[in-house]
Amino acid sequence: MKFNATKIPYQTTGLFSQLVRDYLDAKGTASEFVAYAANFEGVQKAINARKNFPINRTLLVDVLKEQYAHLPSSPLVDQNIALLLQDNTFVVTTAHQPNIFTGPLYFFYKIIHAIQLAADLKKRFPENNYVPVYYMGSEDADIDEVGSFYLGGDKLQWETKQTGAIGRMKVDDALVNLLKNIEGYWAVKPEGKEALAALGDAYKKGVTINEATLSFVHSYFGQYGLVVIQPDDAKLKSCFVSVMEKELTTQFSNKVLQPTIEKLRKQYHVQTEGRAINLFYLKDNTRARIELNNGLYSVVDTDFNFTQEEIIAELHAHPERFSPNVILRGIYQETILPGIVFIGGGGELAYWMELKEVFGAVGVHYPVLQLRNSFLFMKEKIAKQWADLGFKTADLFSPSLDLEVAYVKANSKHNLSLADSIDAVKTLYQQIQNQAIKVDATLGDHTMNLSVQSIKKLVELEKKILKAEKKKQVVSIERIQHIKNELFPQSSLQERVDNMAEWVGDYGWSWVEAVMQHSNTMEHSFTILISEK
Repeated sequence: MKFNATKIPYQTTGLFSQLVRDYLDAKGTASEFVAYAANFEGVQKAINARKNFPINRTLLVDVLKEQYAHLPSSPLVDQNIALLLQDNTFVVTTAHQPNIFTGPLYFFYKIIHAIQLAADLKKRFPENNYVPVYYMGSEDADIDEVGSFYLGGDKLQWETKQTGAIGRMKVDDALVNLLKNIEGYWAVKPEGKEALAALGDAYKKGVTINEATLSFVHSYFGQYGLVVIQPDDAKLKSCFVSVMEKELTTQFSNKVLQPTIEKLRKQYHVQTEGRAINLFYLKDNTRARIELNNGLYSVVDTDFNFTQEEIIAELHAHPERFSPNVILRGIYQETILPGIVFIGGGGELAYWMELKEVFGAVGVHYPVLQLRNSFLFMKEKIAKQWADLGFKTADLFSPSLDLEVAYVKANSKHNLSLADSIDAVKTLYQQIQNQAIKVDATLGDHTMNLSVQSIKKLVELEKKILKAEKKKQVVSIERIQHIKNELFPQSSLQERVDNMAEWVGDYGWSWVEAVMQHSNTMEHSFTILISEK
C-alpha cells in the first residue's frame, strides 16, 4: 500500500502555541529558553557539548541487558545497547507513558521520529553513533488517561482497583477482556494479525504494564534498533540520588524555576508552575506528592512522615521509592542517558523550555528540543470528496463553520454578502450625523446609536441569508461536517484519539512503513498521508 504525502508548515495549522511557533521560527524571546536551535547546526553543538557531561555507561548497559533478558534477541537492539558503552555514542530520546494497547497514534509517531532522526544523524555526522531510545514514563499515575483507548469512536477504559504507578500495575482479567475488543475489531479487518498477536503475547495476566509495554514495543520496533528503557529502576535512580537529595533539602528546582516563569509569562503561556518539592513517593500502591511542613516531610494522603534525616536515609536505601515529577523528570532522563535530542509534543516542549536553568543548577546537559512529527491519514475516497468540494488540503485545519461559509459563498448563485450595504449605511449615518450636530451637538451620539443598531440588524440579516442558502446546499454542508468529524474525531487531532488498530487493521504494517517513509527528522511540518485506494 502506498500513501501520497502533503506537508504543511506547523505554523499554518493553528495547532501550536505561540511559544512553540516562535521557537521553531527562532522569533521573539523563545530562543532564550533553550540551549540550541532546532536544526542540524544545533545538534552538532549539542554533540560537542554533551562530551563534557559523562554518564555511567556501564551501569546503563547492565540495566538494559537485565530489562531485555526475557525478550527475544534483536541484533540491532543488541548492537545499539553495546554501542552505549562507547563515549562517542549518543541517544535521540522520546518519552511517553505506557498507554495500554499503544493508546493514541502519536505513541507510534514519537517512536518512529526517534528512529528516523537517529539514522539521519548517522549519515550527517558519521564519526559518532546514535541510538533511538523510548523512555517509558511508567511512573505516571493517571489511569484515566493511560488506561484507556478509543476504538471505532468508542472509549474503552481499563476498570481496575489497582493504584499507584501505572508501570507497576499488573495485567488482570479486566485488561485481558479489553484486549478481546481489539481481537473482535480486527476479526473483520483485512490486515493486522501479526500486530495483534504481539499485543496478545505481551499482555499476559500477571505481568506488569512495564513488562507488557516493553514486550510489544520491542516486538514492533526492535527490528529498527529502538532501545526501550524503564527508568523505574533502583540502580538507575541511584545515579540521581544527589539531585533528589538536593531537592529534598533545599527545594532548589522551584527557586531556580521562578525567574524563568516570570520571564516567560511576559510573552507566553506558562505550561507548569511546579511545586516546592518536585518529587513523589513511590511505595507499594502509593504514588503521592512529598510536602515539607514545619520540618516534617509528609506524603500527601498517606500516613508516611519523615524527618529530614529519615527521608535522606530512605532515599539512599531505596532510591526506587522516589519519583521525579514533570520538573525533574527530564533531568533524570538526561542524567542516565547520553542524550543530544529530545523529541516531544508541543506541550512537552513548552514545559521543557521552562527548565534550562534547572538543568544548569545541577550540572546536567540540556538537549536540543525537537517537536515530534504529526500525521493526518486520509483514505482516497475522503480525499477525493474533499477536493470535489473545492478545498485544498491545507483547508482541513480551518474551523468547520468557516469552511461551510466559504463553500456556500463560493457556490451560491446569489450575492450573500451585505458588506456593501453596511458600508453604505455607515456613510449615510455619517452624513445624517453631520447634519444633525449642526442643529444640536447632543444629537450626534443619538445618531451614532441609531447607526450601530441598524448595522447590527443588517449583520443579523446577513446571517439569516447565509443560513437560508445553507439549507439549499445541505448535502455539501453535511459532507464537510462528515469529513471534518472523520479526520478530527471529537474535534481533536486524529493522532490524539485513534488507536493504531484502525489503521493497521486496514493496511497492515505498511501503514507503519508509510509513517517511517514520510517521517521528518529536523524539518517542521505537518504531514498528510492519502492512501492510493
